Amino acid sequence: MLLRIEDIDTTRCKPEFTAAIFEDLHWLGLGWPEPVIVQSERFEIYRQAAARLQLMGLLYPCFCTRAEIAAHAVGTDPDGAPLYPGTCRHIAAATRERRVAAGERPAWRLDMQAALARSGPLAYPLMSAEEPLITESIKVQPERWGDVTIVRKETPTSYHLSVVVDDAAQEITHVTRGKDMEAATDIHVLLQRLLGLGTPAYGFHRLQLDSDGRKFAKSRQSRSLRDLRRQGWSAQDVRRAIGFA
Repeated sequence: MLLRIEDIDTTRCKPEFTAAIFEDLHWLGLGWPEPVIVQSERFEIYRQAAARLQLMGLLYPCFCTRAEIAAHAVGTDPDGAPLYPGTCRHIAAATRERRVAAGERPAWRLDMQAALARSGPLAYPLMSAEEPLITESIKVQPERWGDVTIVRKETPTSYHLSVVVDDAAQEITHVTRGKDMEAATDIHVLLQRLLGLGTPAYGFHRLQLDSDGRKFAKSRQSRSLRDLRRQGWSAQDVRRAIGFA
């Protein structure tokens, strides 16, 4: 198991939070190779990857606010968020440069149509929980995400870019992630092709849901491992509850 601390938002990720995560996972019986990758220490590497995409003519600056995107959305993406309508894709290059020079901080989006024209057909090997391990090849549909953000306004990367770059750096060959990340894998396979990186095999596990049928989330203050420990749960209790005892 490889552990990556995704502390892109440095206002929310503090050393004591990271230490608590490590402690809880060790308590549960999990281990991982050291040292652990910390994404805020790899910003220059992500900048270089984004620069490659930009040199290919695949990134463009986006100045839209979330409210503007919501007001002009052309549907929703697989996560249910407003689908970006491509507003800034049509801004003249001189205008873009002038706005950036004036101090506006844009996000950088992937020109999906141009990226797909360059990438060709895309697929990834799907893992099974049983033998044979690789069961089939899954064709991806990144176009359903529209022009996704590759570099956020506040940091020189995004989850999509950093996870692809980090997996390649660690020579990851097999990835297990939650079912809620299945659709986003389309974007990652596309970025791997564009950046000349290998595509791992992917498997997707079921999610742990609360009594209302919603996945556990920090934003809803769902119970954490630390909460369960305080309530007297043992590591064996947790493993049994999620079906891994």
